[in-house]
Amino acid sequence: MINFLKVSFFSLLMVGGFWGFSNFGIPQIKPAPPPVEEKLDLGAMTMDQFIALGGKIYNGKGTCTLCHNAMGRAPMLDKIGTVAPERMKDARYKGTAKSVEEYLHESLVKPSAFVVSGFGKSGTNDTESPMPDVTGGGIGLNEAELAAVIAYLQDSGGAEVTVAIPAMEAPGAEAPAAAEAAPLKTPEEVIAKFTCGACHKIAGQEGALGPDLTKIGKTKNKEYLRQALLDPEAVIAKGFTGGMMPPTYGEQMKAKELEMLVNYLAGLK
Repeated sequence: MINFLKVSFFSLLMVGGFWGFSNFGIPQIKPAPPPVEEKLDLGAMTMDQFIALGGKIYNGKGTCTLCHNAMGRAPMLDKIGTVAPERMKDARYKGTAKSVEEYLHESLVKPSAFVVSGFGKSGTNDTESPMPDVTGGGIGLNEAELAAVIAYLQDSGGAEVTVAIPAMEAPGAEAPAAAEAAPLKTPEEVIAKFTCGACHKIAGQEGALGPDLTKIGKTKNKEYLRQALLDPEAVIAKGFTGGMMPPTYGEQMKAKELEMLVNYLAGLK
């Protein structure tokens, strides 16, 4: 009886110790607040300020430097002003641009119009770019932000800045409310819309910037996967750096789409 009481007391002590450590000893992860969209007062901006805004977006929200850097994941853009005309004359060019400005716009929204040799998706013979359309998915640049990035690239890439600062809407003018899109029906549609394959190996895509997700359900549960989508900075996968994955999927995905993607990932075993 005495031994039973000792074991019971010891067990309760251990349970209480683990409970106290888990609740007070481990730092609590608090998700970062959702980003607030920056209000752009375009009517008061000078061109220098507009270019600076483009640089801020290029290095921040646009996530451009994740690939366009000295590590060689994507072409450097410091000489885009001189190389763009050459690329438009290349036999492999599939676009319609006639100027550096048009080429940059095309490269941002239709990146497969021209793929620099050695930087295409694996197995496509440099005919398909791994880069997503920056106006969609997890990046979602609007037209003003897109124009600012183009101005920045022209300025930093040795080209004449030809972009005009977008005009402000007339006072009282309101854009018509867009009809809410219907929820996507399959996890493959979610993966395609949010360009997960640009960074991850998943659903036949060969991204290599983020962790391989082809068997992620074997080692990670739904709670972990859901947190990784909603708060990607909470836990950084070993061998990778933070700041690579957009933190806005929680605001961009519908709840049904998020849970469908979580269930799909959990089933990859």
